[in-house]
Amino acid sequence: MKLNTLKGALLVTTLLSGTAAMAQDAELIIESWRNDDLTIWQDKIIPAFEAAHPGIKLKFTPSAPAEYNAVLNSKLDAGSAGDIITCRPFDASLALYDAGHLTDLSGLEGMANFSDVAKSGWSTDDGSATYCVPMASVIHGFIYNKDAFAELGLEVPTTEAEFFAVLDAIAEDGGYTPMAMGTNDQWEAATMGYNNIGPNYWKGEEGRNALLAGEQKLTDEGWVAPFRQLAKWGDYLGYGYEAQTYPDSQNIFTLGRAAIYPAGSWEISGFNAQADFEMGAFNPPVPNAGDTCYISDHTDIGIGMNAATEHPEAAATFLNWVASSEFSNIFANALPGFFPLSNAPVNLEDPLAQEFISWRDKCESSIRSTYQILSRGTPNLENETWNASVAVIKGEESPEDAAQRLQDGLSSWYAPQQ
Repeated sequence: MKLNTLKGALLVTTLLSGTAAMAQDAELIIESWRNDDLTIWQDKIIPAFEAAHPGIKLKFTPSAPAEYNAVLNSKLDAGSAGDIITCRPFDASLALYDAGHLTDLSGLEGMANFSDVAKSGWSTDDGSATYCVPMASVIHGFIYNKDAFAELGLEVPTTEAEFFAVLDAIAEDGGYTPMAMGTNDQWEAATMGYNNIGPNYWKGEEGRNALLAGEQKLTDEGWVAPFRQLAKWGDYLGYGYEAQTYPDSQNIFTLGRAAIYPAGSWEISGFNAQADFEMGAFNPPVPNAGDTCYISDHTDIGIGMNAATEHPEAAATFLNWVASSEFSNIFANALPGFFPLSNAPVNLEDPLAQEFISWRDKCESSIRSTYQILSRGTPNLENETWNASVAVIKGEESPEDAAQRLQDGLSSWYAPQQ
């Protein structure tokens, strides 16, 4: 058993049998890359926690996002890192756990509030250990201009056929660009395109796990079908979409020039501030009426315990609170579009955020297909999916050829696909 796994198991056993007095009189330093969240922590999160836990003080000390990994690794190696480590999903945090820097939290009481999908971003490949408490996810779908839909007499589409009928109607009217998305920056085509609509075709976690196990291939119908849909998108993205950047697309939509925006929920706060029209959202339309719907409910941010902390009991007390309904409500309402991964009840004040999170009640949640394990080798499947999605949208590569290229790249280094 790894040292940090053993320490975590012993720690959790101690915590479950201990008393509140054990967690008194400690100051916890929190490392994070979310420097834009500083005032939220200072004004809302920290006061709420400290009011309920007067013996524990929190100090939030973020680094610049681009520098976080390097700064954190340097501090951990020097023994000067904080007690609480904010965790990026998948391989970056897994490397910290494997190096003994993060404690196994599998037995933490609050972990019972999270599903396996929620924990997937911060678990070992075999799922035997989870080393960060999941804090938030982002959900993918489509944001639309309600005024434009009302003006054109359009209903929210629920099937692929209805989706393209709506796009055709918007294009025929000519008053709006049907969808605001460019291909210049590439990642949008994969993130808001392929991995947005794809789960409906590969059946979410069922298909993603089958791909990991080598039981499905990227050339199977469920993985080629989303490329077939993307191949139709180019006709609806507006003149010059090939050179259109991500900020360009945001501006086109918020200025009211496009009717639909393929979206991640992180857009909500910015769009609320910039758009002067009412917005709605719809989940990716299913291939056929009556099909189960699937959404990309992607793990985005977690938080864990430095294995070298001098205050493990206090840190565990804080992490259990992060798993609670109180924290979830504070965080979700302070940052609309970043959704709690906990099963604890949460009431969202923002109507657009509430629309996104409501899809969890009717659709199955999954995460982006390329993020767990499959982008460790060369060629990197995530980056290859970017350029393949762009090539398909632009008509430079057929859906079948794009899928075959991705499969060839993956099977060149990933043993289960060989």
